[in-house]
Amino acid sequence: MTSQTTVDATEPGDRASMTSAAPQDTAPGRGLRGHPWFTLVSVAIGVMMVALDGTIVAIANPAIAKDLGASFSDVQWITNAYFLALAVTLITAGKLGDRFGHRQTFLIGVVGFAGASGAIGLSDSIALVVTFRVFQGLFGALLMPAALGLLRATFPAEKLNMAIGIWGMVIGASTAGGPILGGLLVQHVSWQSVFFINVPVGVLALVLGLVILTDHRAENAPRSFDLLGIVLLSSAMFCLVWALIKAPTWHWGSGKTWLFIGASVLAFVLFSLWETRVKEPLIPLALFRSVPLSAGVVLMVLMAIAFMGGLFFVTFYLQNVHGMSPVDAGLHLLPLTGMMIVGSPLAGAVITKAGPRIPLAGGMALTAIAMFGMSRLEAGTGSAVMSVWFALLGLGLAPVMVGATEVIVGNAPMELSGVAGGLQQAAMQIGGSLGTAVLGAVMASRVDSDLAGNWADAKLPPLTPAQLDQASEAVQVGVAPVAKGTPAAIAETITSVAHDTFISGMSLACLVAAGVAGVAVLVALLTRRGANAEAGAGAGHI
Repeated sequence: MTSQTTVDATEPGDRASMTSAAPQDTAPGRGLRGHPWFTLVSVAIGVMMVALDGTIVAIANPAIAKDLGASFSDVQWITNAYFLALAVTLITAGKLGDRFGHRQTFLIGVVGFAGASGAIGLSDSIALVVTFRVFQGLFGALLMPAALGLLRATFPAEKLNMAIGIWGMVIGASTAGGPILGGLLVQHVSWQSVFFINVPVGVLALVLGLVILTDHRAENAPRSFDLLGIVLLSSAMFCLVWALIKAPTWHWGSGKTWLFIGASVLAFVLFSLWETRVKEPLIPLALFRSVPLSAGVVLMVLMAIAFMGGLFFVTFYLQNVHGMSPVDAGLHLLPLTGMMIVGSPLAGAVITKAGPRIPLAGGMALTAIAMFGMSRLEAGTGSAVMSVWFALLGLGLAPVMVGATEVIVGNAPMELSGVAGGLQQAAMQIGGSLGTAVLGAVMASRVDSDLAGNWADAKLPPLTPAQLDQASEAVQVGVAPVAKGTPAAIAETITSVAHDTFISGMSLACLVAAGVAGVAVLVALLTRRGANAEAGAGAGHI
């Protein structure tokens, strides 16, 4: 790598060159320490824990509720507490890495995440489980941006896309594989094992990190903290994510939902105004003069809306409509996982040669086609047809996970690589939350409008308004509201009506997701390779 790299944070018509000195101790020595590919292995093991916990815990929730006597609301907070802590602190955590070094923050994140996981496994109350899930989110936020910062600083530009491709493959495989592993552990060991498994993985990541990782800090890294900026940004993120989490309960027309959304907008505005005045801002707004970087952030949000929102309903479709166990449902998603595993490194190689614009646009086009195909699924659709659409979705997501990450991190200066990594992860978390909330509202609206008519058309006994509301809530997740003792023939009719109504809602939600992916195709055309990658075309090979 060269000793001095000039990074453009703007498009050619609006240039504001930013210079960052090369990291300290970057020479990939002849041993393990600082070697780029060993660095990738080390950070991938740590990141795997965080990615797995995004989905693996959902399988354990019913067992946790039964063992600890938790209510449905309590169980929701097992997921929400983790997500809220992670989303709110990602960008600030990235700044900590830029200030103190990504190696240190990565290792602290690994130790804290593994420790919090072990504490959850030893917890005997739902309050302790939720508390330690918050700590998991906080330490996970330290770990994720630091991993990207280490990759950015360690790999020469012409190898960065391939490294991010493998990094994305690990995240995709861990996220999609979570339900399978979680189902096996809960079924054959215990719900505690879902958390205990992070302890040996964390120890391995810590040992490898201590032996392999090298501290990388740019000479012009920030020397102070923008405390007011941290407070304003954290408040804005909290209010936004809180509104999205509570919207299904409060409803989108509720004053409380819009109060938090309004507070979030106000906090974002105040944050933006403050960042133009402070000497060392948390996020230099000049970053967003870069059209490719801004497009990359928007692309991550849109991709996550389409992917996370659509996949949310597919899991209910597999388990509640087709009657699959969690393990079987996870196995049916293997085409999605497999194509992400195969496609991510290949996408990294293609993006390195051709640039990100066409692969990103093509990936989102495939995602749109896959979501449209999933909107055609019916109660009797076979595994082969499902597998085609799931595989196509994985093939479309792979270049987007890799390319959008490289566009965001690669178009930021070295001294802000942690903040850029935080932006990438925060965009994905917010997009996932938006996807679940917005597509959930689409599903609820379709079910509410269709269920009463479908129920009456099937000549089933009429429901009171309260009973209809309860039935609607069940149908929104594909469950047939069959009361105990219902005659078999009537139960079969209720099940048919419930599943048909659910599939109608899922079809509309997937069509909306396809439309979002179509918009993302246009956004992808605004991206381009990071200036540091262009400069690295002639750099030496590893």
